[in-house]
Amino acid sequence: MKISMQLKYDTDIVAAAGQVAALEQAGLDLIWVPEAYGYDAPSFMGYLAARTERIGIGSGILSVFSRTPALLAMTAAGVDALSGGRCHLGLGSSGPQVVEGFHGVPYGAPLARTRETIEVMRAFWRRDKAVQYSGRSVRLPLPAGEGSGLGIPMKLLTPPVRPSVPVWVAALGPRNVRMVAETADGWLPMFFAPEWADRAWGESLREGAAARDPRLGPLQISAGGLLAIGPDAARARELAREQLALFVGGMGAPGHNYYYNLVSRYGFAEEAATVQRLFLSGNRAAAAAAIPSALLEATTICGTESYVKDRVDAYREAGVTHLQIVPVPQDGESEASVVARLRDLVG
Repeated sequence: MKISMQLKYDTDIVAAAGQVAALEQAGLDLIWVPEAYGYDAPSFMGYLAARTERIGIGSGILSVFSRTPALLAMTAAGVDALSGGRCHLGLGSSGPQVVEGFHGVPYGAPLARTRETIEVMRAFWRRDKAVQYSGRSVRLPLPAGEGSGLGIPMKLLTPPVRPSVPVWVAALGPRNVRMVAETADGWLPMFFAPEWADRAWGESLREGAAARDPRLGPLQISAGGLLAIGPDAARARELAREQLALFVGGMGAPGHNYYYNLVSRYGFAEEAATVQRLFLSGNRAAAAAAIPSALLEATTICGTESYVKDRVDAYREAGVTHLQIVPVPQDGESEASVVARLRDLVG
Protein backbone atom coordinates (compact mmCIF):
# COMPACT_ATOMS: atom_id res chain seq x y z
CA MET A 1 0.00 0.00 0.00
CA LYS A 2 1.23 3.49 -0.89
CA ILE A 3 0.66 6.69 1.08
CA SER A 4 -0.90 9.82 -0.39
CA MET A 5 -2.15 13.12 0.96
CA GLN A 6 -3.66 16.36 -0.26
CA LEU A 7 -1.51 19.44 -0.03
CA LYS A 8 -2.62 22.51 1.92
CA TYR A 9 -1.24 25.59 0.18
CA ASP A 10 -3.78 28.33 0.79
CA THR A 11 -1.10 30.61 2.25
CA ASP A 12 2.57 30.36 1.22
CA ILE A 13 2.92 28.03 -1.75
CA VAL A 14 6.72 28.25 -1.76
CA ALA A 15 6.81 27.06 1.86
CA ALA A 16 4.30 24.35 0.97
CA ALA A 17 6.69 23.07 -1.70
CA GLY A 18 9.41 22.74 0.94
CA GLN A 19 7.01 20.71 3.07
CA VAL A 20 6.41 18.34 0.16
CA ALA A 21 10.15 17.76 -0.18
CA ALA A 22 10.27 16.83 3.53
CA LEU A 23 7.24 14.56 3.16
CA GLU A 24 8.91 12.84 0.21
CA GLN A 25 11.94 12.07 2.38
CA ALA A 26 9.60 10.70 5.07
CA GLY A 27 8.09 8.20 2.64
CA LEU A 28 5.08 9.89 1.07
CA ASP A 29 4.38 8.37 -2.35
CA LEU A 30 1.85 10.74 -3.91
CA ILE A 31 0.83 14.35 -3.26
CA TRP A 32 -2.49 15.67 -4.53
CA VAL A 33 -2.52 19.39 -5.41
CA PRO A 34 -6.02 20.85 -4.97
CA GLU A 35 -7.69 23.46 -7.13
CA ALA A 36 -10.62 25.48 -5.84
CA TYR A 37 -10.86 29.28 -5.91
CA GLY A 38 -7.20 30.18 -5.43
CA TYR A 39 -4.10 29.24 -7.40
CA ASP A 40 -4.42 26.80 -10.28
CA ALA A 41 -3.05 23.31 -9.65
CA PRO A 42 -0.92 22.68 -12.78
CA SER A 43 1.37 25.69 -12.19
CA PHE A 44 2.19 24.44 -8.71
CA MET A 45 2.51 20.84 -9.93
CA GLY A 46 5.23 21.99 -12.32
CA TYR A 47 7.01 23.79 -9.50
CA LEU A 48 6.83 20.68 -7.32
CA ALA A 49 8.34 18.66 -10.15
CA ALA A 50 11.48 20.80 -9.88
CA ARG A 51 11.60 20.62 -6.08
CA THR A 52 11.19 16.83 -5.70
CA GLU A 53 12.71 13.66 -7.14
CA ARG A 54 10.53 10.62 -6.51
CA ILE A 55 7.07 11.54 -5.31
CA GLY A 56 4.05 11.29 -7.61
CA ILE A 57 2.37 14.64 -8.30
CA GLY A 58 -1.38 14.61 -8.84
CA SER A 59 -4.09 17.17 -9.50
CA GLY A 60 -6.72 16.77 -6.87
CA ILE A 61 -8.88 17.68 -8.75
CA LEU A 62 -9.34 19.49 -12.07
CA SER A 63 -12.88 19.98 -13.33
CA VAL A 64 -13.70 18.45 -16.71
CA PHE A 65 -15.80 21.56 -17.41
CA SER A 66 -13.14 24.21 -16.73
CA ARG A 67 -10.72 22.96 -19.42
CA THR A 68 -11.17 21.26 -22.77
CA PRO A 69 -10.06 17.63 -23.14
CA ALA A 70 -7.25 18.79 -25.42
CA LEU A 71 -5.95 21.29 -22.85
CA LEU A 72 -6.16 18.68 -20.08
CA ALA A 73 -4.15 16.28 -22.24
CA MET A 74 -1.54 18.97 -22.97
CA THR A 75 -1.31 19.97 -19.30
CA ALA A 76 -0.83 16.40 -18.08
CA ALA A 77 1.75 15.70 -20.77
CA GLY A 78 3.65 18.85 -19.78
CA VAL A 79 3.73 18.05 -16.06
CA ASP A 80 4.68 14.46 -16.89
CA ALA A 81 7.63 15.69 -18.92
CA LEU A 82 8.79 18.13 -16.23
CA SER A 83 8.55 15.47 -13.51
CA GLY A 84 10.09 12.59 -15.43
CA GLY A 85 6.87 10.60 -15.61
CA ARG A 86 5.41 11.35 -12.16
CA CYS A 87 2.15 13.09 -13.12
CA HIS A 88 -1.24 11.77 -11.99
CA LEU A 89 -4.27 13.52 -13.49
CA GLY A 90 -7.12 13.76 -11.00
CA LEU A 91 -10.42 14.82 -12.56
CA GLY A 92 -13.98 15.41 -11.45
CA SER A 93 -17.20 16.95 -12.70
CA SER A 94 -17.58 19.25 -9.65
CA GLY A 95 -21.09 20.73 -9.51
CA PRO A 96 -23.17 23.55 -10.95
CA GLN A 97 -22.32 25.88 -8.04
CA VAL A 98 -18.65 25.91 -9.06
CA VAL A 99 -18.89 25.24 -12.79
CA GLU A 100 -21.61 27.80 -13.52
CA GLY A 101 -21.12 30.14 -10.57
CA PHE A 102 -17.32 30.45 -10.73
CA HIS A 103 -16.27 29.38 -14.23
CA GLY A 104 -19.39 30.60 -16.02
CA VAL A 105 -19.66 27.41 -18.07
CA PRO A 106 -22.91 25.44 -18.54
CA TYR A 107 -23.09 22.31 -16.39
CA GLY A 108 -24.69 19.38 -18.14
CA ALA A 109 -24.26 15.64 -18.73
CA PRO A 110 -21.37 15.31 -16.21
CA LEU A 111 -21.11 11.54 -16.65
CA ALA A 112 -20.80 11.78 -20.42
CA ARG A 113 -18.42 14.72 -20.16
CA THR A 114 -16.07 12.77 -17.88
CA ARG A 115 -16.10 9.57 -19.93
CA GLU A 116 -15.59 11.43 -23.20
CA THR A 117 -12.83 13.58 -21.74
CA ILE A 118 -10.90 10.46 -20.72
CA GLU A 119 -11.33 8.89 -24.16
CA VAL A 120 -10.22 12.03 -25.99
CA MET A 121 -7.19 12.60 -23.75
CA ARG A 122 -5.96 9.05 -24.29
CA ALA A 123 -6.40 9.48 -28.03
CA PHE A 124 -4.20 12.60 -27.91
CA TRP A 125 -1.55 10.86 -25.79
CA ARG A 126 -1.36 7.89 -28.19
CA ARG A 127 -0.54 10.24 -31.08
CA ASP A 128 -1.23 7.39 -33.49
CA LYS A 129 -3.39 9.61 -35.67
CA ALA A 130 -5.20 12.93 -35.70
CA VAL A 131 -8.04 12.96 -33.19
CA GLN A 132 -11.61 12.84 -34.38
CA TYR A 133 -14.38 12.33 -31.84
CA SER A 134 -18.15 12.70 -31.87
CA GLY A 135 -19.78 12.40 -28.45
CA ARG A 136 -22.62 13.85 -26.48
CA SER A 137 -20.46 16.46 -24.80
CA VAL A 138 -17.26 16.54 -26.86
CA ARG A 139 -16.87 16.89 -30.62
CA LEU A 140 -13.53 17.11 -32.41
CA PRO A 141 -13.24 18.79 -34.79
CA LEU A 142 -16.36 20.93 -34.83
CA PRO A 143 -18.45 20.36 -37.96
CA ALA A 144 -18.08 22.81 -40.80
CA GLY A 145 -20.24 25.84 -40.22
CA GLU A 146 -19.54 25.96 -36.46
CA GLY A 147 -16.76 28.05 -35.03
CA SER A 148 -14.02 28.54 -37.64
CA GLY A 149 -15.52 25.89 -39.87
CA LEU A 150 -12.08 24.47 -40.63
CA GLY A 151 -12.93 20.98 -39.47
CA ILE A 152 -9.28 19.90 -39.39
CA PRO A 153 -8.38 16.95 -37.10
CA MET A 154 -5.24 17.58 -35.06
CA LYS A 155 -2.85 15.78 -32.72
CA LEU A 156 -0.27 16.67 -30.08
CA LEU A 157 2.99 17.82 -31.65
CA THR A 158 5.19 16.88 -28.70
CA PRO A 159 5.13 13.25 -27.57
CA PRO A 160 4.42 12.72 -23.86
CA VAL A 161 7.00 10.97 -21.65
CA ARG A 162 4.67 7.97 -21.24
CA PRO A 163 2.09 6.48 -23.59
CA SER A 164 -0.59 7.53 -21.12
CA VAL A 165 -0.82 9.52 -17.89
CA PRO A 166 -2.74 7.81 -15.04
CA VAL A 167 -6.25 9.27 -14.87
CA TRP A 168 -8.00 9.34 -11.50
CA VAL A 169 -11.63 10.39 -11.11
CA ALA A 170 -13.43 11.67 -8.02
CA ALA A 171 -16.83 10.01 -7.88
CA LEU A 172 -19.48 9.05 -5.33
CA GLY A 173 -22.74 8.31 -7.16
CA PRO A 174 -23.40 4.70 -8.28
CA ARG A 175 -23.50 5.49 -12.04
CA ASN A 176 -20.39 7.62 -11.87
CA VAL A 177 -18.50 5.01 -9.84
CA ARG A 178 -19.46 2.34 -12.37
CA MET A 179 -18.01 4.52 -15.16
CA VAL A 180 -14.82 5.07 -13.15
CA ALA A 181 -14.38 1.33 -12.54
CA GLU A 182 -14.75 0.76 -16.27
CA THR A 183 -12.61 3.54 -17.72
CA ALA A 184 -10.26 5.24 -15.22
CA ASP A 185 -6.87 4.22 -13.85
CA GLY A 186 -7.81 5.29 -10.35
CA TRP A 187 -10.72 6.33 -8.14
CA LEU A 188 -10.83 9.18 -5.61
CA PRO A 189 -13.76 8.61 -3.23
CA MET A 190 -14.38 10.98 -0.33
CA PHE A 191 -15.51 9.80 3.13
CA PHE A 192 -14.60 6.20 2.24
CA ALA A 193 -15.52 3.83 5.08
CA PRO A 194 -13.94 0.42 4.41
CA GLU A 195 -16.57 -1.49 6.41
CA TRP A 196 -19.43 -0.02 4.38
CA ALA A 197 -17.79 0.49 0.99
CA ASP A 198 -19.28 -2.65 -0.52
CA ARG A 199 -22.75 -1.61 0.65
CA ALA A 200 -22.39 1.78 -0.98
CA TRP A 201 -20.45 0.96 -4.17
CA GLY A 202 -19.93 -2.79 -4.48
CA GLU A 203 -22.43 -3.41 -7.24
CA SER A 204 -21.24 -0.41 -9.26
CA LEU A 205 -17.59 -1.43 -8.91
CA ARG A 206 -18.28 -4.99 -10.00
CA GLU A 207 -20.36 -3.90 -13.01
CA GLY A 208 -17.66 -1.46 -14.10
CA ALA A 209 -14.89 -4.01 -13.61
CA ALA A 210 -16.77 -6.49 -15.81
CA ALA A 211 -16.64 -4.00 -18.69
CA ARG A 212 -13.08 -2.80 -18.00
CA ASP A 213 -10.34 -3.13 -20.61
CA PRO A 214 -7.79 -5.59 -19.11
CA ARG A 215 -4.98 -3.45 -20.49
CA LEU A 216 -5.80 -0.80 -17.89
CA GLY A 217 -4.87 -3.15 -15.04
CA PRO A 218 -6.64 -3.18 -11.67
CA LEU A 219 -8.42 -0.03 -10.51
CA GLN A 220 -6.33 1.96 -8.03
CA ILE A 221 -8.10 3.60 -5.09
CA SER A 222 -6.84 6.54 -3.02
CA ALA A 223 -8.90 6.88 0.16
CA GLY A 224 -8.49 7.41 3.88
CA GLY A 225 -9.02 10.26 6.30
CA LEU A 226 -7.73 12.21 9.25
CA LEU A 227 -4.68 10.42 10.74
CA ALA A 228 -3.38 10.70 14.28
CA ILE A 229 -1.22 8.13 16.08
CA GLY A 230 -0.80 8.01 19.86
CA PRO A 231 -2.35 7.03 23.19
CA ASP A 232 -4.81 9.95 23.10
CA ALA A 233 -5.06 10.30 19.32
CA ALA A 234 -8.68 9.14 19.17
CA ARG A 235 -9.67 12.63 20.31
CA ALA A 236 -8.29 14.06 17.05
CA ARG A 237 -11.13 12.59 15.00
CA GLU A 238 -13.38 15.29 16.45
CA LEU A 239 -11.57 17.67 14.09
CA ALA A 240 -13.43 16.01 11.19
CA ARG A 241 -16.90 16.92 12.44
CA GLU A 242 -17.14 20.34 10.82
CA GLN A 243 -16.04 19.08 7.40
CA LEU A 244 -18.53 16.22 7.48
CA ALA A 245 -21.29 18.62 8.49
CA LEU A 246 -20.33 21.04 5.70
CA PHE A 247 -20.38 18.39 2.99
CA VAL A 248 -23.40 16.41 4.20
CA GLY A 249 -25.36 19.52 5.09
CA GLY A 250 -24.35 22.18 2.62
CA MET A 251 -22.69 20.81 -0.52
CA GLY A 252 -25.65 20.99 -2.87
CA ALA A 253 -29.35 21.67 -2.54
CA PRO A 254 -31.63 19.13 -0.84
CA GLY A 255 -32.04 16.19 -3.20
CA HIS A 256 -28.82 17.04 -5.06
CA ASN A 257 -26.09 16.36 -2.51
CA TYR A 258 -23.76 13.43 -3.29
CA TYR A 259 -22.33 13.36 0.25
CA TYR A 260 -25.76 13.31 1.87
CA ASN A 261 -26.72 10.41 -0.40
CA LEU A 262 -23.52 8.52 0.45
CA VAL A 263 -24.04 8.85 4.20
CA SER A 264 -27.61 7.66 3.71
CA ARG A 265 -26.37 4.60 1.84
CA TYR A 266 -24.03 3.94 4.74
CA GLY A 267 -27.14 3.59 6.91
CA PHE A 268 -27.43 7.08 8.41
CA ALA A 269 -30.37 8.50 6.45
CA GLU A 270 -32.16 9.97 9.47
CA GLU A 271 -28.97 11.46 10.84
CA ALA A 272 -28.08 12.95 7.44
CA ALA A 273 -31.50 14.61 7.26
CA THR A 274 -30.96 16.13 10.70
CA VAL A 275 -27.48 17.40 9.79
CA GLN A 276 -28.74 18.96 6.58
CA ARG A 277 -31.74 20.61 8.26
CA LEU A 278 -29.58 22.13 10.97
CA PHE A 279 -26.85 23.24 8.57
CA LEU A 280 -29.22 24.90 6.11
CA SER A 281 -31.02 26.66 8.94
CA GLY A 282 -27.71 28.30 9.88
CA ASN A 283 -26.98 26.24 12.99
CA ARG A 284 -23.65 24.81 11.90
CA ALA A 285 -22.44 23.96 15.39
CA ALA A 286 -25.51 21.80 16.01
CA ALA A 287 -25.09 20.20 12.58
CA ALA A 288 -21.52 19.22 13.45
CA ALA A 289 -22.64 17.85 16.82
CA ALA A 290 -25.27 15.73 15.05
CA ILE A 291 -22.65 13.81 13.03
CA PRO A 292 -22.86 10.21 14.35
CA SER A 293 -19.78 9.09 16.27
CA ALA A 294 -19.77 5.82 14.33
CA LEU A 295 -19.54 7.72 11.04
CA LEU A 296 -16.79 9.92 12.44
CA GLU A 297 -14.73 6.91 13.48
CA ALA A 298 -15.32 4.98 10.24
CA THR A 299 -14.03 7.84 8.07
CA THR A 300 -10.92 8.70 10.15
CA ILE A 301 -7.78 6.86 11.29
CA CYS A 302 -7.06 8.06 14.80
CA GLY A 303 -5.80 5.95 17.70
CA THR A 304 -2.94 3.91 19.06
CA GLU A 305 -0.39 2.28 16.76
CA SER A 306 -2.17 -1.08 16.98
CA TYR A 307 -5.52 0.57 16.23
CA VAL A 308 -4.09 2.42 13.22
CA LYS A 309 -2.49 -0.76 11.93
CA ASP A 310 -5.86 -2.53 12.10
CA ARG A 311 -7.50 0.36 10.24
CA VAL A 312 -4.81 0.24 7.56
CA ASP A 313 -5.50 -3.47 7.13
CA ALA A 314 -9.23 -2.72 6.78
CA TYR A 315 -8.55 -0.20 4.01
CA ARG A 316 -6.24 -2.66 2.28
CA GLU A 317 -8.88 -5.41 2.42
CA ALA A 318 -11.42 -2.99 0.95
CA GLY A 319 -9.20 -2.51 -2.11
CA VAL A 320 -7.48 0.77 -1.23
CA THR A 321 -4.07 0.97 -2.93
CA HIS A 322 -3.10 4.48 -1.74
CA LEU A 323 -3.97 5.36 1.84
CA GLN A 324 -4.86 9.06 1.66
CA ILE A 325 -4.23 10.86 4.94
CA VAL A 326 -4.61 14.22 6.64
CA PRO A 327 -1.84 14.09 9.29
CA VAL A 328 -2.64 15.50 12.73
CA PRO A 329 0.70 15.70 14.61
CA GLN A 330 0.69 14.73 18.29
CA ASP A 331 3.00 15.98 21.07
CA GLY A 332 5.38 18.08 19.02
CA GLU A 333 5.42 15.86 15.94
CA SER A 334 5.67 17.23 12.40
CA GLU A 335 3.55 16.07 9.48
CA ALA A 336 6.66 14.39 8.07
CA SER A 337 7.20 12.41 11.26
CA VAL A 338 3.56 11.24 11.19
CA VAL A 339 4.10 10.04 7.62
CA ALA A 340 7.32 8.25 8.64
CA ARG A 341 5.51 6.44 11.47
CA LEU A 342 2.73 5.41 9.13
CA ARG A 343 5.29 4.22 6.59
CA ASP A 344 6.61 1.80 9.22
CA LEU A 345 3.11 0.56 10.02
CA VAL A 346 2.10 0.11 6.38
CA GLY A 347 5.30 -1.72 5.52
